[in-house]
Amino acid sequence: MTKQLKAVVLAAGKGTRMQSEGAALPKVMRTALGQPLLHYVLAALDFIPKSDCVLVVGFMEDRVMEAFPGYTYAHQTEQLGTGHAVMCAGEALGDFSGSILVCCGDMPLIRRETYEELCREHFASGNACTILSGESDVYLPYGRILRDENGRFTGVVEEKDADDEQKKITELNAGVYVFEYQALRSVLSRLSRSNAQGEYYLTDAPALMQSLGMKVGVCRRGLGLEIIGVNTPDQLATVEDILSKNRN
Repeated sequence: MTKQLKAVVLAAGKGTRMQSEGAALPKVMRTALGQPLLHYVLAALDFIPKSDCVLVVGFMEDRVMEAFPGYTYAHQTEQLGTGHAVMCAGEALGDFSGSILVCCGDMPLIRRETYEELCREHFASGNACTILSGESDVYLPYGRILRDENGRFTGVVEEKDADDEQKKITELNAGVYVFEYQALRSVLSRLSRSNAQGEYYLTDAPALMQSLGMKVGVCRRGLGLEIIGVNTPDQLATVEDILSKNRN
């Protein structure tokens, strides 16, 4: 990668459905094959220097910071959504004028090659934002990619806000993006909490950017099992099984 690139890794969640609070761990510190979920994400991001990886932490943040020294940290004291998490990274990013790869610390199956392909497509296309999307045979309550009759991206709708027709869409938002940071920064203040979750959705940013004339693209890949995140004990068991098979 020759372009100026930093990563923002969202790692502040409690993991309520994971019973992580009872285990005295933030969600990204739950383990699979003896390693925290965040370990696998950061290993796949090793093409970006540690100092250029901003980890947004919150719940029991000291546990994360102790386990992963050498990274840049941002603090999300209230969990008000993915858009809010990126807002919280603003101080660490400062006036950075390059691109940021935004990803989730609880998605340990996404491969380095996938992140690199997303970045390459972003740089080659001249986009202000490029979204990673894919399909999965496993049911996942993810946002759907909306397109017009010509296949052009028009937005992302979260499952909790989707109508019955939108829920039939099979192209899922992986929750991974590359943004030109200054372009993203210009729309973050426009994000609203008027949605089913009452949160600032980062998923609203691409459509906002597009409405202002910025170029937004979608990197659609056959992600398969890579797209599985960990939100429940069953998903943790599934991910651990996949990691074990991949290792063998």
